[in-house]
Amino acid sequence: MPERRLLLALSLIVGVASGFAAVLLKLAIHWIRTGLTGWIPADSPWRFLYIVLPGAGMLIAFIIVRYVVRDKIGHGVTRVLRAVSKNDSRIKPHNCWSSMVTSAVTIGFGGSVGAEAPIVYTGAAIGSNLGRALGLSWRGTTILLGCGAAGAVAGMFNAPLAGVLFTLEILLFNISMTAILPLLTATVSATVVSYACLGRVPFLGVDGLEAAFSLSSLPFYVVLGLFCAAVSLYFTRVTLSLEDGLARLRNPFLRWGLCAAGLGLMIFLLPELYGEGYESLRDLLSSNASAGSPLFKGLNAAWLLPVYFLAVMLLKVLAMTFTNAGGGVGGTFGPTLVVGGIAGFVVASSLNLIKPDLVPQGCFVLVGMAGLMAGVMQAPMTAIFLIAEISGGYSLLIPLIITSAISYGLVRIFEKYSIYTKRIAQSGELLTHDSDQAVLTLLKTSSLVETDFTPVEIDAPLGSLVESVSASHRNVFPVVDSRSRFQGYLTLEDIRHDMFKTELYDKRHVFNYMHSAEEYVYPDESMDSVMGKFEKTGAWNLPVVDADTRKYLGFVSKSKIFSAYRDSLRDFSQD
Repeated sequence: MPERRLLLALSLIVGVASGFAAVLLKLAIHWIRTGLTGWIPADSPWRFLYIVLPGAGMLIAFIIVRYVVRDKIGHGVTRVLRAVSKNDSRIKPHNCWSSMVTSAVTIGFGGSVGAEAPIVYTGAAIGSNLGRALGLSWRGTTILLGCGAAGAVAGMFNAPLAGVLFTLEILLFNISMTAILPLLTATVSATVVSYACLGRVPFLGVDGLEAAFSLSSLPFYVVLGLFCAAVSLYFTRVTLSLEDGLARLRNPFLRWGLCAAGLGLMIFLLPELYGEGYESLRDLLSSNASAGSPLFKGLNAAWLLPVYFLAVMLLKVLAMTFTNAGGGVGGTFGPTLVVGGIAGFVVASSLNLIKPDLVPQGCFVLVGMAGLMAGVMQAPMTAIFLIAEISGGYSLLIPLIITSAISYGLVRIFEKYSIYTKRIAQSGELLTHDSDQAVLTLLKTSSLVETDFTPVEIDAPLGSLVESVSASHRNVFPVVDSRSRFQGYLTLEDIRHDMFKTELYDKRHVFNYMHSAEEYVYPDESMDSVMGKFEKTGAWNLPVVDADTRKYLGFVSKSKIFSAYRDSLRDFSQD
């Protein structure tokens, strides 16, 4: 069967598997959380467990990752992107289960992160390993990887269109339209599985949205877009900088202790930070929100709620980062939705304090979720249609588009990359919508090294060099020392005038003719960096050496790169 037809059948299998994985993860989180805290009545002394449990979950997940899995599995979406760009879309088999188990423990115990990134990693691993097991091409394996990720999103939210858009906007930047049918097949099958297991209730269903929305409130959605852009920058920069700061703590148990204590303190002050936070969103949508902190009991000031939830919004970013840095496994997808919903509530409630019933609170909560997704993930289409699908609020398309577009456009001025892609882009390993740049990213320097050059020792006499020339079919000769470390190079042109003067064979040596290399290339160096060195030096060949020992490994040439580029571009762009 041609691979293109085979992909349709396999995308159905991957979609069903990803849908079941999403259902299993949601049920596991629910069962763990209910078993741990479902018996605790309100205002019970046992409520202190809400402060202790998240740290315990982080520790259990950390132990599983460190001593059972023995591999890094956090930041699932980023790892999927790296697998596509630098690892031929290969994901290790253990990721078909490890992210699910550890994230279920982390979130079930109350970790302040989302389950979406781990399940995306799980779905992508299912697709990747199925494609590899059947010997599919890189392109076929990549499409199945995308089908798994799309199916996972669709299964989590009952949102098939959002699953496709998530994959196309965030993961598979340059897969052509031939991937659309497998992606649709996967997301629809995953959604059907979720419907069959959990029912067809919308993820965040809200009644009366159509009646609540009016054109007169559109200017206020512009204000919401501006606010979401500012919060998106805060979310991205604080998360990445705090992660970097905590990573400097080399002792992982000390890092866990500090993060668990910090998270516990924040949950004591603001109980809404416990767990994913979707319960708070549902309260905000139904206008049942109240300040859950015991510090605010008995306070009924009108300004209390927006100020309180502003604090929840700002600290949710810290709670999420502490959970991940402390050993927990979870993603930023869910916290992005929660922070966005709270941002919409803060804007709406503030406006309604100025003039009662000025804007609909529920609509602003939903549109704020899309605005923050568009800014943090830089995926406006995914944001728009995900919120429309999970809420049944297609009547909100106009405000969704306005707020998402403003947030996305403003954030792009200050942040070129999303929270998922920023670190990969800094290392030059990110696939983009630019086909040329994407192909260069996929090319591996180590696979383009030419080793058929004849090395000569730096102190070898001219006579020995002439013998090497006569035995070689290349006109460039690497010069090495006795330990095979690269010292320079010479060309046939350099010795042309002396190579037939036998009286010089013992008087002249290789070091009399050699040149120093202006730049070196390393086997694991990005192709973007290599091309920059070619442009800087104007050379046609550059030596490849070991980064640590400077041992000579070969040469990489422009002609070899151009040939590989043409072949890759043809494969990359085929329909």
